[in-house]
Order: sequence, then C-alpha cells, then structure tokens
Amino acid sequence: MCDKAGARSRFRALRKQLKDEKKDETIARLALAAFGDFPSFFVYLSISSETGTEKLIAELKKRGKTVCAPRLFGKEMRSVPLEGILEKGAFDIPEPAGEEELTCAVAFTPLLAADEEGYRLGYGGGYYDRYFSAHPEILRVGLCYEGQRTDRLPREDTDMRLDALVTERGVFCFPQGRLQGHFGEEQR
Repeated sequence: MCDKAGARSRFRALRKQLKDEKKDETIARLALAAFGDFPSFFVYLSISSETGTEKLIAELKKRGKTVCAPRLFGKEMRSVPLEGILEKGAFDIPEPAGEEELTCAVAFTPLLAADEEGYRLGYGGGYYDRYFSAHPEILRVGLCYEGQRTDRLPREDTDMRLDALVTERGVFCFPQGRLQGHFGEEQR
C-alpha cells in the first residue's frame, strides 16, 4: 500500500463487510480479560461499522471502573468522563458533555486497519496521534476485526504505535510495545 487515502478507502469498505455483533462481544470479552484490572479507560463511542464498544463500556462501568470518552475541542481531543449526557459532536459522533479531562490508564482505540508493527490507520484527522503524543503514559490498545490486520501500512513520523490489538481471534502485543512479553505472542 503506498498511500493512506487509498488504504482508508479499501479498509473502510472491508470493515463494513466484517461488522458482526458476535465478534464485537468476543472482542469485548477478550479486552476485559486482558485489561479489565486497570482502574480507568478511555473508550471511543462506536459508530457505523466500528467494532462495537457499548457492551464493553457497560461492563467496565458495572465493574466500577472510571470510563471516559473522546470529546473534540477544535483540533484537540480530550478524555472526558462518560457520565450519562451525550451531545452530538464533530463528524456526528456522540461525545460526553463537560470539559473535565482525565488521563486514563488504557485507551481502547478505533481504527480502519493495523499492521504487524503496531501502526494503526485512522480516519486522517490525527486526533489520536496528537492525544497519544501528549499522553505517552496511556496504554494504547486497538480494537478491530481480524480482517483489518495487514502486514504493513503507510505511515508518517507523527503516527503513534499501539501497544496491543484485540480482535475476535485474540490479544496481540506488538514487538516494540510496552506489553512485550506480558501476554506472550497471543492471548485467547
């Protein structure tokens, strides 16, 4: 793949074909098993064909975890506590009301594709890369379907790697990620 625009188009179409509620449930179960002991989570509010996060968020809240979601302020994304009221945000994505920002331990991150080195292909706005650059301590975990994995994606110097990826087939830790050796190569 030589350009991000072409890759985005290809993986957006592919993800629509892969969307499946049972896979979403498996991904949520695996993510909770692997990361559920952490105290706080920054979780995207899924839309369209993204890997669903509704059940994951509900279970995290049920377990008494702090759950935040993205809220955009211009070109800046903040991690805002998810406490009931949602507003229509940029790109018609629901956002939590409020301005309080909390830095969480784990970020469950949306993507169009992820490669074998932990690079993710997002939507092109750079919001997550800027956020992760400003908050390097947060554990970056992508959620996607197995079919969204690829050998190598086009990348730029500003792209931030994931530490791990959760698909319906398991939890995968990346060679240069901070979890290397934590789960072994794969956890099911």
